[in-house]
Amino acid sequence: MRKITAPKLRRFLHSTRKRLLWIAILTSGLILLLSISWHIPGIPFSLPTPQPHPLPQTLARWDDQTGVGDYFTEIKLTPVEYLVWSEFPVQVYIEQPRESAESSASAKRFHDWYNAVLQAVEEWTGYLPLQVVSETESADITIVRSRPPLQASFNQETQRFENIRARTAETRYEFYLRPGVEESQRILAHKFTIYLSPHQTVDYTLATARHEFGHALGIWGHSPVETDTMYYSQVRHPPEISVRDINTLKRIYQQPTRLGWALN
Repeated sequence: MRKITAPKLRRFLHSTRKRLLWIAILTSGLILLLSISWHIPGIPFSLPTPQPHPLPQTLARWDDQTGVGDYFTEIKLTPVEYLVWSEFPVQVYIEQPRESAESSASAKRFHDWYNAVLQAVEEWTGYLPLQVVSETESADITIVRSRPPLQASFNQETQRFENIRARTAETRYEFYLRPGVEESQRILAHKFTIYLSPHQTVDYTLATARHEFGHALGIWGHSPVETDTMYYSQVRHPPEISVRDINTLKRIYQQPTRLGWALN
């Protein structure tokens, strides 16, 4: 078997960079895997110019009179600017139990997990239009009852993978191109996948689902205040969605993004 040296590997990665971009971002236990392939046969194009979308009515009506502020400065930009949804309701699929809750103890745990996740989605529905769907094919956000895949970091000095860690939750997004109004038109779009461990208590499943779903709605960052549901660490008494969470969400949806716009 031929041995691939480090210089050869670097040359291989460099030669494929124009066709495929992989970005791995580690943020407080969240691993983001982003894959983009910009190629449509016969159609040259460039990314859409960032523009803001009209606010959904739920956020347009939101008016905080408390003056508690937000944590907008903690939100991370992505290659397409902000992760804003522009078509509503956002379609959400939650992995569903196939057996009745009375059939076994494991089935009962699955139903408890599903109901906790569903409650988290319903809580966010008050601030963005969401719809739970029964098929993954039509989903914008898919929530899976599974531990996230194991993740290892690559040490450049030792040329080895290290620090394989098991996590209880992970949120990932990916970009894709969907058809536009015209036949040749392509719209830059995105999807999210959320992995939620089946091995947490109901209360922590609810708290984790609430937090991860906030990421999927566009809050790609964490709050430094533990009374916000998007606080960067798990706490003993998980908070509900706070005024600061929604203030931050509204500011995000007022920002320009490349998502939801046609390629140039």
